[in-house]
Amino acid sequence: MLKNIYTYAFFLTSLIFLSSCNNNEDIMVAAGETDIALEDALLASSDNVGKAFYRMPDSDEFSKIPQDPKNPLTAAKVELGKFLFHETGIAQHPTMSAGMNTYSCASCHHAKAGFQACMPQGIGEGGIGFGQVGESRVINPAYLEKDIDTQPIRSPSAMNLAYQTSVLWNGQFGGTHDNIGTEASWTEGTPIATNKLGFQGIETQAIAGRDVHRLMIDRIFMSHVGNYRQMYINAYDENSFNDPLELKNNGALAIAAYERTLLSNQSPFQLWLKGDYNAMLEEEKQGAILFFGKAKCASCHNGPSLANMDFHAIGMKDLAKGNYGNLQVYNVDETNVEHKGRGGFTKKTEDLYKFKVPQLYNLKDSPFYGHGASFTSIRDVIEYKNKAIPENSNVSNAQLDPAFTALNLTSEEIDLITLFLKNGLRDPNLERYSPESLPSGLGFPNNDNQTRIDLGF
Repeated sequence: MLKNIYTYAFFLTSLIFLSSCNNNEDIMVAAGETDIALEDALLASSDNVGKAFYRMPDSDEFSKIPQDPKNPLTAAKVELGKFLFHETGIAQHPTMSAGMNTYSCASCHHAKAGFQACMPQGIGEGGIGFGQVGESRVINPAYLEKDIDTQPIRSPSAMNLAYQTSVLWNGQFGGTHDNIGTEASWTEGTPIATNKLGFQGIETQAIAGRDVHRLMIDRIFMSHVGNYRQMYINAYDENSFNDPLELKNNGALAIAAYERTLLSNQSPFQLWLKGDYNAMLEEEKQGAILFFGKAKCASCHNGPSLANMDFHAIGMKDLAKGNYGNLQVYNVDETNVEHKGRGGFTKKTEDLYKFKVPQLYNLKDSPFYGHGASFTSIRDVIEYKNKAIPENSNVSNAQLDPAFTALNLTSEEIDLITLFLKNGLRDPNLERYSPESLPSGLGFPNNDNQTRIDLGF
């Protein structure tokens, strides 16, 4: 009897601890039935690892963030990369003088849109304007369409890239992991040849993108703008100033280091994974149970970023030239090799129309989905996968992924999964990754006159 009393007292004390607050901070509650059911679903979808399989580290826990051993993370390097990523002052070799110092990496990957463009197609050089969250960028009338800097596919998110060893929809950038064996496609004289440097995808893309988008990173170090020279010295060996190529590459590698820290670790789901059972609403938890269970979403979308390095053909439409509501898409046609997915890179028939599984955090912040921006709501994407009827006539039934089959979800279940993706996976504080100002004193993410008006700087 006495033993039972002590057992009950211990249980009661534990429950009070879980449901009380420390120093009047957020109340921590015990797991409810739905929480326990979600924990069980996570165990099943992670080979019995459970919640730890999905947790992201804090952005300054460098030892816990996946990184390229050839580009180890340091605080000085990440800080330098944060400024360079947003720095419009490195846009010093535009195709037209009107583009000088007007665009940056963040033009197509900015915090307000979940590090996407908030448009079906990002516009770097040759664009003007921003709107409130990037939704109003248009072509500069001073440019011909052929001269603006656009891509023939939707700009993927820069969030949670640390969990990807090769990047872009077709995975073409990266000289390691899954790209070992694709060396025949690393054509000399093209951006993909950057793979030969042997870096992982984020680093490779940063180096290649520097040249593709005509970003003169070395010039800003040598010109003594702001305190960039000192930030470089803090991050690297000062002697590398004597090697022009190393100077350029180190700047790009700093950008890659910064990108690896862009983690959605303050989203409700991540907070729930760390023990705050109040972080998600009941409906969002129910949607998560479906996501990791009946809907089989986690068969592809798994791990901390809810992505993986697999490529699948599920028949979504390609980006097409013309109107997307009140927005325009430029420089796109049926010859774009990017529309062939992984096969356009590897030249293998079995890879045609396969696209990399994307990460799922902060989808709410940019209303275009799929590699071709053919969906404008999260719910539409879930409905598409639920029905499993391909929309792209270029993709034959034989090329479709065998797992692309009807899920038989009810409308209510689709609503619940939508809530989980829309709200449970949205980190509300991505502005913490943006600088308050740039050492150059220029505006960002764009520095054209219309953007300055739109953003009030």
